[in-house]
Amino acid sequence: MTATPETITCLQAQARQIRKDIVTMIHAAHSGHPGGSLSAADIVTALYFHFMRVDPARPRWEDRDRFILSKGHACPVWYACLARRGFFPVEQLLTLRKIDSLLQGHPDMLKTPGVDMTTGSLGQGLSAAVGMALGLKLDQKLARVYVVLGDGELDEGQVWEAALSAAKYRLDNLLVCVDYNNLQLDGPCDQIMPVEPLAAKWEAFNWQVFEMDGNDMPQIVNTIEAALQVHGRPAVIIAHTVKGKGVSFMENDCHWHGRAPDDEQYAQAIRELEMAL
Repeated sequence: MTATPETITCLQAQARQIRKDIVTMIHAAHSGHPGGSLSAADIVTALYFHFMRVDPARPRWEDRDRFILSKGHACPVWYACLARRGFFPVEQLLTLRKIDSLLQGHPDMLKTPGVDMTTGSLGQGLSAAVGMALGLKLDQKLARVYVVLGDGELDEGQVWEAALSAAKYRLDNLLVCVDYNNLQLDGPCDQIMPVEPLAAKWEAFNWQVFEMDGNDMPQIVNTIEAALQVHGRPAVIIAHTVKGKGVSFMENDCHWHGRAPDDEQYAQAIRELEMAL
């Protein structure tokens, strides 16, 4: 699924729109998690608008690819991609976190069209993905399972139990992207609970490991394409990203992990995103 330069340009433009949607819905809700949503925007955009086989008219289509946002607090990026992909009206984004909204503060598979797994309790997404991938294998389905993990989330032991299981069952229909922005709720990951050498850890668990700049669309597309060629074991991409990517005052600042911009900050964020090349 080689991407042309025109495709890359379209994906970059789509990612800018997704970022604008993220800050718009969080501003409207006066609540949410912009930092990790913005850092993952390019990756989730590439998956939904280039790689994944989904059908908005049939959200539960049996042969669809599955996606799990294990770091569920970053759901604004998922909701924006689902809306722009046609799963529900874009106008619904302004209902984020409102009572009875389709779009709760963490993804809910019983409420939101296109959400394959409820997440929010960190560390559980990969376990669910292993079950999905194994089930697809047993049913001889060609669909794939894609997972985005947070780097702070790797502190959870359940992630590594799931990684062991994925390798045991040779789940080459499973692809994990680690959103490695090196910031979690209250500080740098390498100070709170260092995970390095991260690539060596995944390799020791018998995964095929790739690394990339997770905010560079050509690298993202090329790396995912390479990862999809792996056979006989699961693949993981360590995506080096910037928390708050695209909004200058949010970038690399853990205070924007879970904080909504005020009116002035929102206006500045939109200006910067509209000017981005």
